[in-house]
This record gives sequence, structure tokens and C-alpha cells, in this order.
Amino acid sequence: MSLNETVSAERLHIAFFGKRNAGKSSLVNAVTGQTLSVVSPIKGTTTDPVKKAMELLPLGPVLIIDTPGYDDDGALGTLRVEKTKEILHQTELAVLVYDAVQGLTEEDRALISAIRGRSIPLLLAANKCDLLPSLPPTEPDTIPVSARTGAGVNALKEAMAALGKRSAVQKQILADLVAPGDTVILVIPIDESAPKGRLILPQQQTIRDLLDAGAAALVVRDTELAELLRSLGKKPSVVITDSQAFAKVKDIVPDDVRLTSFSILMARYKCFLETAVAGAAAIERLQDGDRVLISEGCTHHRQCDDIGTVKLPNWLRKYTGKDIVIETSSGKGFPEDLSPYKLVIHCGGCMLNEREMRYRRQFAGDSGVPFTNYGTAIAYMNGILKRTLSVFPDLQKTL
Repeated sequence: MSLNETVSAERLHIAFFGKRNAGKSSLVNAVTGQTLSVVSPIKGTTTDPVKKAMELLPLGPVLIIDTPGYDDDGALGTLRVEKTKEILHQTELAVLVYDAVQGLTEEDRALISAIRGRSIPLLLAANKCDLLPSLPPTEPDTIPVSARTGAGVNALKEAMAALGKRSAVQKQILADLVAPGDTVILVIPIDESAPKGRLILPQQQTIRDLLDAGAAALVVRDTELAELLRSLGKKPSVVITDSQAFAKVKDIVPDDVRLTSFSILMARYKCFLETAVAGAAAIERLQDGDRVLISEGCTHHRQCDDIGTVKLPNWLRKYTGKDIVIETSSGKGFPEDLSPYKLVIHCGGCMLNEREMRYRRQFAGDSGVPFTNYGTAIAYMNGILKRTLSVFPDLQKTL
């Protein structure tokens, strides 16, 4: 990924839903101006969600998702429908495509209810309107369209843009917590687990956020941190480290300098930091035989000293002195049943959008399972959680 690309997690996720042969995939192709999905008069042509990251004017960077028909049948159809339901967890704007000739069906209305029940902004696209002399009365937020002739497609795109802008919330990783001219030190250890020749996404995003704030970002390895601090002519505003280096960095950074981690910043950015702080206390209650789920939002080749499968399990067992059972998940493979677990420790979620992280957090809460993340848990086990949260004045009021 080049530094000027917008990653999928930062794009507005727009999902198109509809019954088989409602013309959903044809409409997706018309909206995007590309042959994104294969279309056919045969029902069920779209068998898996099809995703395309693109610039869609006037919206900007988006991720378009074409889903299988949710009325599919048979064993394979059931799997396709489940895939469609999974997409709801990450959908930030939904477009329900229905056949204007047939009108809204009970299945359509059930999906509309499910979408609105999740507070997902919704548009209805009455497709095949060219086959009707006039459109019958419709639900609010309905756009008459024809994927075949292109009628109404621009109106649909404009409605998507307006609804997308209304629902978009501008967030900052750190820019609102520093002042122009501040110096911020980013501690990035380079070891076997570090990707070759590049920085990971949270590091890239933090640097860009600091540049937007007019602050100076100094990047250093943990092995050179002490010398950098000695050479600076003024105290840095904050030191941000990889959570894995907390044990070393906390002893190098003076107590009067704010200290936090990329993972903790990402938990705030994805709006689940308070949940993560509360969930970390569950570490104290772990007993022999308890199951802990360590979950990552991305998939990657695991190194011999991987944080999720090696370091965190070792730190947990050492801190608690208990024989804890560790299970892991990655990518979109978040378990549908959390009842076996006493704690979920999630990554910062940089590769998942906020809605997906919100779903996982809420699902854990509804299941009665404490939910925290890597950086918060590691800070807790190092006895510096309160110190790492001093960067966030609003959060201090809740502690």
C-alpha cells in the first residue's frame, strides 16, 4: 500500500442489498461505471460479497460492496445469506435494491427493519422503473432507477453522497491533544515482527495526523530513545510507543512526560477506549482453565515472536500465574459465540472500520464478556495504565 492510498478501513462502506434478480449487481455496475459484478438473468449469480475500493464522486474514497441475494435457498444459499448478514456489521450506508414491478416484498421489509434497527443510514432503489408507466407510492428515501437505461443513477449517487456526508464524523488520532509546534516522539522498535521496509498503518496515520496539527514528529527506535531525550532542547509533548515496548520505554521516559501507545490511540480512534479500560480489569479475575480470545482484525504471516499468539499469552500467564487457555481469531473470523470466554483482547482494529469494531465490542458486551485491546491490556500488566491514559483529559473524568 502506498502512503497516498486510503485504506479500506478509512473508506465509507456502502453495501448494496437485494433479492436475487432485483438487478442489484447491474445497478452496482451502473453506479460505479465499471463491470464490478458479473450479471446474468440466472438467479444467484453473485455468490460472495464483491468489494471494490474506489473514488466515487461526489462521495470520495468509498468501499462498494455487492452482496449475494438474501433470499437464496439451499445449503449453499444459506451460506451466502450468512455472508450477507456479516456485511451488515461493517455497513455504514446501505442501499436496498428492489424490483419496482414487483414492489417491496416481506423479505425486503424484514431487511429494511434489520438495517434500520442497526441505525445504518438507508436508501431504497426502486429498480426497473423503466418498465412502469409511473411509479406507485413508495417508502421515504426511495430513488426510482433503471440499471438498464441509467435513469435515476445520478440521483441515487447524489442521495448517497448527501446521506454519507451527514453520517460521516471527522475524527482525529492525536491532533486534538497536541498544539502547533509541539514535539512528539514516536517509538517504533525494529525487530523480527516489524514489516520489512515500511511502517504499519497506525504509525503512518499518527504521523500524518501530527503533521496536520502542525506538530513535529520524531521517529526513533527504542534502542535510541534515551539518547534522543537527552539531546532534545525541550521536553516532548508526548511519547507514543509500540505497546510491546512498554516494559522498556516506561523506565526511559520521565514521569512528567505523557506516555501512551499506538494501540491505545487506535482504541480511542475506533471509539472503544473506555470499554477497553474497563475490560482490562478482568485480567485480575482470570483463573486456571479460563479461556481468553485474542483477536486481530487483519491476517498476516505470523513470526516466531508474534504478539497475538506468543507474547500476549506469555505475559498473561506470567502476570496472573494461571494456566490460561488462549484461542485466537483473525480477519473477519470473529466467533459467533463468545460464551466460552472470560475475556476478549482485540487488536487496535486499524484494518476494520469503526462500525465493525462497534459490533464486536457490543456483541461482547451483550454476551457478558469483558472486552479490551492489546495496548490497554499490556499497559495494565505493566502497572502504567493510568499513566498512559493521562493523554486523554476527558477520559480521566471517568476513571
